Amino acid sequence: MKTVRDEQFRSYVLDRRVELVRTATLLTAGDRHLAEDLVQSTLTQLYLAWPAFQRARNPNAYARRALVNALVDEKRRPWRREHSTPDLPEPVSPETGSSTAADQLNQALRELPPRMRAALVLRYFHDLSVADTAEALGCTQGTVKSQTARALDRLRLVLDCTADDQDAPAPGLRPTSFSPVLPATNL
Repeated sequence: MKTVRDEQFRSYVLDRRVELVRTATLLTAGDRHLAEDLVQSTLTQLYLAWPAFQRARNPNAYARRALVNALVDEKRRPWRREHSTPDLPEPVSPETGSSTAADQLNQALRELPPRMRAALVLRYFHDLSVADTAEALGCTQGTVKSQTARALDRLRLVLDCTADDQDAPAPGLRPTSFSPVLPATNL
């Protein structure tokens, strides 16, 4: 028997799941399987805390915070640190593998710590203010500013090196063309 709570939750999931998956995919630097797992964990937590979620001043911020917390919790799990396989995967050769700008950006994001990546996603994908990002991450505004600045510097360094390693720089990876997506301005 479905309750009013179940119907409200179902409606919320139908309306917001796509956005949650998109945000989770960015938070996981393109790992869609992990993104789906994070969204599922987040939705489970939201269902369990549904009364508190409904009373929240900003339900979308509440959901984003739960998503970031799920990512941080996932990265802390011991089984994530070890992977044993009987065979090593075959390396991708430069001739057969194609590396697009999106792949390079996802790889660069993957190298960032989860909280730093979360600060970038919330600030520039969701276009949240520094104050709103600090509230979502549970930290100070100064921490958001420093984490975002460091993350942007690391991304520029990695993406600039990637472009320099190739014969012809990939379009969209030079810091000048990269700037509109992730601004180079001081926060």
